[in-house]
Amino acid sequence: MTLVSAATELQHPIGPHTVEEWRNAEHPSDGGRLELIWGYFHVSPPPGGPHQYATGALYRALWDAVRAAGRKDLHPVLAVGVEITTALRTALIPDVAVLNRPPTEVSYPAEALELVVEVWSPGNTSRERETKVAAYAAAGVPYLWTVEQRVRGRMEYRAYELVGGVHKERVCGAGDDVLVDVPGPVALTLVCADLDPER
Repeated sequence: MTLVSAATELQHPIGPHTVEEWRNAEHPSDGGRLELIWGYFHVSPPPGGPHQYATGALYRALWDAVRAAGRKDLHPVLAVGVEITTALRTALIPDVAVLNRPPTEVSYPAEALELVVEVWSPGNTSRERETKVAAYAAAGVPYLWTVEQRVRGRMEYRAYELVGGVHKERVCGAGDDVLVDVPGPVALTLVCADLDPER
C-alpha cells in the first residue's frame, strides 16, 4: 500500500489505488484516518482537542435539529467512510455527515449524503482542502460546512450550498455570532461560540 501524508502534494492526476482497496485496507487503530484522494492513500493523525470539540458541537446541533424537525429520514453520524467516486478513486471521511438512509453500513455512496462537515486542522494543506471541496461538489453533495481554527483557537464557520455543481458560500461566522437559518437539510440556528473550547 502506497501511503502519502496529508501534507504531501499530489504528483500525478490519478494514483494506483482503488476505492475497493481503500474499503478493504487496514485503517489506523489510533484514531487517525485513512482516506483515498485521486488514487493515493492519505493518512492523517488523530484530530486534536479543538478539532474534536468543534466536531462534537456541530454533531450535537445537527442531532438536535433533526430530532426537533421530526425527520426520521435523516441521520447525523460522525466520521464515516464515503465512497465519493470510483472513476477518480476518491473515498473520504468527513468529520460529520448527515445521511438520508439508516447508518447501518461500513461506508456509504455519495448519494447517501445530504450534508458533510469538514473541520480543517492546521495540517490540512490548501490543495487537500480544495480537492475535498471539489470532490464533494462533483459528487452532488447538497450542503457543505467547514470550520477552521484561527488565531487563539478562534473557530471560523462557513456554510455552502450546491448551486450549478459548485458549492456557494451562504453564511460565515465566528466569535459571538449567532447564525439563524443556516443552510442545510434541516432548519438550524448555530451559536459560533459553541464551537470554541475556550468560550
